[in-house]
Amino acid sequence: MIQFKRPMWPVSIGRKDGRVSSSSEASANLPSPFSNFTTLLQDFKNKGLDLQDLVALSGAHTIGVGHCGLISDRLFNFTGVGDTDPSIARVYASLLRAKCSNLGANNNVVDPAIEMDPGSGSSFDTHYYTALRQNQGLFESDAALLTDQRSARMSRVFETNRELFFVAFGQSMVKMGAIGGVGAGEIRKNCHVIN
Repeated sequence: MIQFKRPMWPVSIGRKDGRVSSSSEASANLPSPFSNFTTLLQDFKNKGLDLQDLVALSGAHTIGVGHCGLISDRLFNFTGVGDTDPSIARVYASLLRAKCSNLGANNNVVDPAIEMDPGSGSSFDTHYYTALRQNQGLFESDAALLTDQRSARMSRVFETNRELFFVAFGQSMVKMGAIGGVGAGEIRKNCHVIN
């Protein structure tokens, strides 16, 4: 987080690095961008995390990008009749449709990247929660935070209290870092190369 000029959190040492990397295993452990609130909360509970962790860690979407391929149905065929998800703000939906309009037109089109936090995608801040309140959550899983009173309320608190968000985010990162325990693996001599 040094790149984004925000406070760090303590990182536990002693975890072993795996000898094999599997993108399918990693993907299976990430929340789906298509998940509703109930599924998201259950997925987090299954990992020993709670509602505050869900809302705080979702705030990581304040930096980085998503891709049109993950939201195309939400923009062009939400209920199967060529419609747009009504939970997306109209102007934002128009902007997204324009950015994603060539997706699938031919096989040579690159899947366009879209900031997950419109207008603030390179700053680690609380603007993600402002975008949510304005119905500008990029993924269905972002918009899902507004469908539960508790998570919607917590999103508003994080939006208006940056320091509280930073503390909660750091605490949730520490909890997430403890998932899975030490396990098998190795302590690498060079962190980029298997021994």
